[in-house]
Amino acid sequence: MSRLSKLYEAIETLRKEGVSTDDLEAKISQAEEEIIKNEILPIVTQNIAPALSQVQRELVLVVDYRPGADISVHLSRKQNFTADISDAKEIRLDDPVEHGSRNGMSNIHRSSPTDMTVTFPNGTIIAETKAADTLVKTVKKIGVTRVRKVVEAENLVFCKVPVISNRRDEKYGQSQKDLGDGWLLITHSNNLMKKAFLERVSDALHLDLRVEIKK
Repeated sequence: MSRLSKLYEAIETLRKEGVSTDDLEAKISQAEEEIIKNEILPIVTQNIAPALSQVQRELVLVVDYRPGADISVHLSRKQNFTADISDAKEIRLDDPVEHGSRNGMSNIHRSSPTDMTVTFPNGTIIAETKAADTLVKTVKKIGVTRVRKVVEAENLVFCKVPVISNRRDEKYGQSQKDLGDGWLLITHSNNLMKKAFLERVSDALHLDLRVEIKK
């Protein structure tokens, strides 16, 4: 059962008991917004934005979602349409990163691509042929959404690009690996940087990972 499902159940129980649900409702709103940002927005960007590119005039699309009913979409030519909605919030892609003209591809000292191993407390070991693949597989095992939250909270970046982003970077896009659902993982880093990143994630999520770089 997801965290959001548990919150829905808890709030229903409290309502039946006549107990105030204000705190839980705030948590539910936050969880719903996280789902929209982390799971739905990347899909919209990946699948809908290309189709909209043929439209040359600005417009606002509002999706009306009601559980158990068909989704409806409302269109407006009024650019400040959301100003009429008191609780409207903007959920958007990561900001584009501005890079200098210097070729950053040569700024990172490369170590062997085969010398990083990640061990989980249950004994699971991830040690792919390339360290970049070890990083990708480890992030997927932990959970992309969970790792992304740490990236946001602690501003974890490689080459100024969020380690997990919903925007393909103009300069380092080729080193961003597709994690699915519109999320991209930048691997342009040496093994020490990858190790430090995984250790930060491990500490934040209390995973007790052991990340080793073999000399």
